[in-house]
Amino acid sequence: MVKAVVAGAAGGIGQPLSLLLKLCPLVDELALYDVVPATVGVATDLSHISTTAKVTSYLPKDDGGKAAMKDADIIVIPAGIPRKPGMTRDDLFKINAGIVKGLIEIAAEVAPKAFILVISNPVNSTVPIAAETLKAKGVFDPKKLFGVTTLDIVRAETFVAELTGTKTGSDLTIPVVGGHSGDTILPLFSKASPKVNIPDDKYDALVKRVQFGGDEVVKAKEQGGGGSATLSMAFAGYRFAEKVLKAVKGEKGLVEPSYVYLPGVPGGDAIKQATGLDFFSVPVELGPNGVESVTNPLTDLTDKEKGLLEVCLKDLKGNIEKGVTFATTPAEK
Repeated sequence: MVKAVVAGAAGGIGQPLSLLLKLCPLVDELALYDVVPATVGVATDLSHISTTAKVTSYLPKDDGGKAAMKDADIIVIPAGIPRKPGMTRDDLFKINAGIVKGLIEIAAEVAPKAFILVISNPVNSTVPIAAETLKAKGVFDPKKLFGVTTLDIVRAETFVAELTGTKTGSDLTIPVVGGHSGDTILPLFSKASPKVNIPDDKYDALVKRVQFGGDEVVKAKEQGGGGSATLSMAFAGYRFAEKVLKAVKGEKGLVEPSYVYLPGVPGGDAIKQATGLDFFSVPVELGPNGVESVTNPLTDLTDKEKGLLEVCLKDLKGNIEKGVTFATTPAEK
């Protein structure tokens, strides 16, 4: 029996992500948790779909968070709020950071062995928050905590396919490493499989499109009242979650970049030494217990990629420190 939880299930990412997990034959129970009453309706709607998973819904009252996550095998966290008019990035960080910390505290208590997949932005900071929170609770397993950066890979596959005339982007394997925002996103087109040829005059624009693809979605959605990348993010979150579930069932050779705690995963020390960072998105080979090994993607980079890496490391260092500081600073009373 596999129990999957979506924390933030009634949101723009949470609803389509919950639909995809309901369709997944690897899931037996799907528990939906959110702070808004609409969660109950979302669960009822999904429960009418004739697939295996039994769907349940929970709200904060009566320790709903604990009931939702109790004995979960995999917890996917898209919870949080989008940035609103007049809100600074720091305001947004404090709110979403607090939401993630609270959810991780619950998970640590009632599902300490669960795989935890963090989607809530800013991932560069929320994953360090999750790690520090799990450490404080004495249940941190670095092999089971993931920052979901798959949307960056999905975008790279799509945009390169458009440029090269490849019919289906998913036929390409393009490592995208580093972090999960702006200049911290490092697409390694030189390591694409099969090999791709990116014309020099298209390279910079392609990199920026992968790094700032979210802005493209926000601008396009302005005409309809606003929004951000929800459907593509739900697909990306599901793609990674499905790989984790398949690996648990024993399928081999499942590799996808993910933002992980380097000192705690096999092969991570070499990358920590190269970057000077504790967290970095790297190609991860998944197994029944989570991360089986990680591959160092930073060897044999092109000069352009080395330049992008330098910018990435500088920005990412600050993001990580911000998350660790938030998690380890006592809350003001």
